[in-house]
Amino acid sequence: MHIKTLDYKDFEHVISCSDPDTGLEAIIAIHDTTLGPSLGGTRMWPYPNKEAALIDVLRLARGMTFKAAAAALNVGGGKAVIIGDPKKDKTEEMLRMYGKFIDTLKGQYITAEDVGTTQNDMDVIRKETDHVVGISGASGDPSPFTAYGTYLGIKTAVKEVFGTDELSGKTIAVQGIGSVGYQLCKLLYKEGAQLIVSDLDNTKINKAKSEFEAMVPTTKEIFEVECDVFAPCAMGAVINDTTINKLHCKIVAGAANNVLAEDKHGTVLKELGILYIPDYVINAGGLINVADELTGYNEVSVKQKIENIPLTIGKILSLAKAKHISTNVAADQFVLDRLSSKSVKGGVAL
Repeated sequence: MHIKTLDYKDFEHVISCSDPDTGLEAIIAIHDTTLGPSLGGTRMWPYPNKEAALIDVLRLARGMTFKAAAAALNVGGGKAVIIGDPKKDKTEEMLRMYGKFIDTLKGQYITAEDVGTTQNDMDVIRKETDHVVGISGASGDPSPFTAYGTYLGIKTAVKEVFGTDELSGKTIAVQGIGSVGYQLCKLLYKEGAQLIVSDLDNTKINKAKSEFEAMVPTTKEIFEVECDVFAPCAMGAVINDTTINKLHCKIVAGAANNVLAEDKHGTVLKELGILYIPDYVINAGGLINVADELTGYNEVSVKQKIENIPLTIGKILSLAKAKHISTNVAADQFVLDRLSSKSVKGGVAL
């Protein structure tokens, strides 16, 4: 069991965790605890190298700080990644060792499920630490709540662009139909939206074709389809220099984190006449759900908080219009008002 800390600007702690006996290689990033202990899921992904994993976890942790602040939650931003293929490399011994690492942080970081991890995984981690949420018998799987908030955000964006929030007859391209993407498709299809989907998993594709009558382009073609809404629900940085000019949509709004590869892409979307709903605002439903577990879980209260997401989006859109700025810049300004007393506590570690 090895822990290594390194200095990293603008982060409170970043910890590299490794255990040769279980094959664990993980990074935990704590970005900011101004509003409370850092809370964010653990992602397991077959990153090509540790540098790629580090870039991802830093972006994700910072995004969690902004997500929590935008959702008016009293928690800070953190995230973790485990390097490996969740279908091949994940074991109970690995997860329990990871739980031991989390426990050494004494509550500075609280974890939950994310891409590549499940509620059952959280139950295993819970055997080694109390600092985990989204477990069985409590708030559970956050995916339906992330999807619900994203669905409400899409309706808000559609009303902004088309004058009505009716989704019947609207064409929505959903990139990624994992836990959240699938739940989002259910909500959209129920309201009459025409779905176009893509995913690397053919089993998921076939299920979507059967259940939602979805059209299925290739994973590369999904960026070029004619649609009203492009909804990224997989990995981040999908709006980049290569893809941005391929888009044929009026709205980009989805559940993925860090949709924009760089901040400049928010400005480009604005110039192209495409409304972008900042990801950490629209996809906050899952965080709202698991954060509620920290004070005594109440699903009714959770749904009420998620239903405030459109109100927050409305404030950000108004700010963007008033200042003639892109929506991602407006969202950052909105959040920084709440984090005006932000400070980095105790060194930065990697």
